[in-house]
Amino acid sequence: MKRVKQTPSVGAAALNMSTLLVNRPQYSWLTELGLSEDNDGVYNGSWGGQGQVVTSYCPANNEPIARVRQATMAEYEETVQKAQDAWKVWADVPAPKRGEVVRQIGDALRGKIKALGSLVSLEMGKIYVEGVGEVQEYVDVCDYAVGLSRMIGGPILPSERPGHALIEQWNPVGLVGIITAFNFPVAVYGWNNAIALICGNVCLWKGAPTTPLTSVAVTRIVAEVLERNHLPGAICSMTCGGADIGIHLNLFSFVGLLSFTGSTQVGKQVAMMVQERFGRQLLELGGNNAIIVFEDADLNLVVPSAVFASVGTAGQRCTTTRRLMLHESVHDDVVERIAKAYKQIRIGDPWDPSTLYGPLHTKQAVQQYLAAIEQAKQQGGTLVCGGKIMDRPGNYVEPTIITGLPHDAPIVHTETFVPILYVLKFKTEDEAFAWNNEVKQGLSSSIFTKDMGRVFRWLGPKGSDCGIVNVNIPTSGAEIGGAFGGEKHTGGGRESGSDSWKQYMRRSTCTINYSKDLPLAQGIKFE
Repeated sequence: MKRVKQTPSVGAAALNMSTLLVNRPQYSWLTELGLSEDNDGVYNGSWGGQGQVVTSYCPANNEPIARVRQATMAEYEETVQKAQDAWKVWADVPAPKRGEVVRQIGDALRGKIKALGSLVSLEMGKIYVEGVGEVQEYVDVCDYAVGLSRMIGGPILPSERPGHALIEQWNPVGLVGIITAFNFPVAVYGWNNAIALICGNVCLWKGAPTTPLTSVAVTRIVAEVLERNHLPGAICSMTCGGADIGIHLNLFSFVGLLSFTGSTQVGKQVAMMVQERFGRQLLELGGNNAIIVFEDADLNLVVPSAVFASVGTAGQRCTTTRRLMLHESVHDDVVERIAKAYKQIRIGDPWDPSTLYGPLHTKQAVQQYLAAIEQAKQQGGTLVCGGKIMDRPGNYVEPTIITGLPHDAPIVHTETFVPILYVLKFKTEDEAFAWNNEVKQGLSSSIFTKDMGRVFRWLGPKGSDCGIVNVNIPTSGAEIGGAFGGEKHTGGGRESGSDSWKQYMRRSTCTINYSKDLPLAQGIKFE
């Protein structure tokens, strides 16, 4: 997906100043984030950018917002070197002191939360409350990381040998490369950045090519905190760029961990490149998520949950509900209720606080939406509502419900990042659980039921095979305290809470002999 217009220079862009949204009075708040007509897209302690110039567009009207100068390969290599040098300083800072810096980053984000949330809405296209919520998620992870900075570490284990101590030592991996996607241009970086920092790592971030202004704005906030603490800015480096930058991050051994969020197709390529050098990777890829509604479900919970999870962020979350499995006894009633709710969704400019549904991110996504609907019809699906492009500026499409498809229809097994909900009818619990697990991805899943036996079967070894397994709540909207991620083609990575911090560190088992004897393990005699 791309909506970035690339040009060799600012002059060649030839965009009249007055046409840029950044110059219009109603968007003057962009200057609060340090943004202007032309913005540097490289930060490594100082700002630069001598590469291609890209123009960022607003999905709600396809008007240009501002321009960003991307990194050249030379600037990228310089940034890597500065990040490595910065690590030598950062690794010597005690973990609780690192936590204090992360706390200050969280406070700085709080101070800009409305402006930064508005930028996410303007550049990505998600509604304002979700944009602000995404920044809040970064803030929450910072708060979480502060406490974690005084808790990370390994156990002291009992040794079988007298006069010996056995300990588990955790050290940072060094440089963490972070490649994020367009749909969460702040939060996913925050998950990685806050935890990586308290673990003693430095970060090099490459955001999505279509949300460069958000990358620049976030980095400006973080850079100011580092500067106030007299720390190298390259601790949190950033390079705007295309696939060439991402490929270099994947290939080179100086990257101790490569965290990639994006499509399964690209994630597979990333995995192969990183594995080729026996590198460490953290993959957060696609999801073909299902809600299963049983005959005893509370439909007053089901309807708002299904609507939020299927049309929130215009269907562009990795945790979006794409399959709704309904027991045959409630199928018609639930479809009718959800279709009615769809028609009441407030559609409008994403930065309007009253809007609940905004545009798709790109024009290409609109075409994917139309293609998926056509395939669904060809495979036997019936259009209940939606299915058309909306007659207004921007990349707006109608939220869509399709029934009548078999559970194994090719389109049902295809993750399409658009607001299309496939409704399936099932008869038995075994059937529903099997359908949930038969897709290639394994990110999020949820059932609605009052049967406690069924709940624990769902949570157990023969239940859902996903990384997120919910009961009576939507598939989307995870809290930061739990580990976020999925199985199978979702990549297996875990970010944010629980013990996800371990992925950002390397573990050593250390045996210390403080006696004057040399007993060997397992009682071996070597005399």
